[in-house]
Amino acid sequence: MLNIIEQELSEHIETSKLLKNLIPEIEKVSKLAIQTLEKGAKILIFGNGGSAADAQHIAAELVGRFKNVRNGLPCIALTTDTSAITSIGNDFGFDLIYQRQLEALGSKNDLVIGISTSGNSENIINALRYAKEINLKTIGLSGSSGGRMNDVCTHNIVIPSSNTPRIQEMHIFVGHTLCSLIDQHFSS
Repeated sequence: MLNIIEQELSEHIETSKLLKNLIPEIEKVSKLAIQTLEKGAKILIFGNGGSAADAQHIAAELVGRFKNVRNGLPCIALTTDTSAITSIGNDFGFDLIYQRQLEALGSKNDLVIGISTSGNSENIINALRYAKEINLKTIGLSGSSGGRMNDVCTHNIVIPSSNTPRIQEMHIFVGHTLCSLIDQHFSS
């Protein structure tokens, strides 16, 4: 049992060391998010499974608070409205659950963040492609090689790993770092 714990920890540490190379991209994405919020626009964020939970977590940190007490910031996790998700999935197909919500909720200057460990989830790609078509800035959080998200994101933060749990752990680190920088900016 201890061997498994040590192996998991070792993999986590090794993957986290690789994030040092992503610092410039994380900084660019943070600046883009801050500019979006300064313009009075909102962040729309989504993913599937564990990535859906990450999207909700990040949105909650911005709407509520991360570390500092400040005004709530407009961020919507498109993963939370079960009635919308199930009706869109039933009427149009699962591949359009986020695109249809962007059609209804996306506005000029909004920032769209899609999360997919593979970078190839069809519903995430469709939503990001749509956002790009209507001139919204698109951010991806992916893993491995970045998948098809590389082609539809203004910036795609690619975790250099093919191990899904490690990718997800690094996604929430990137999300928390984004929240920390936004928090600091809007708490000043």
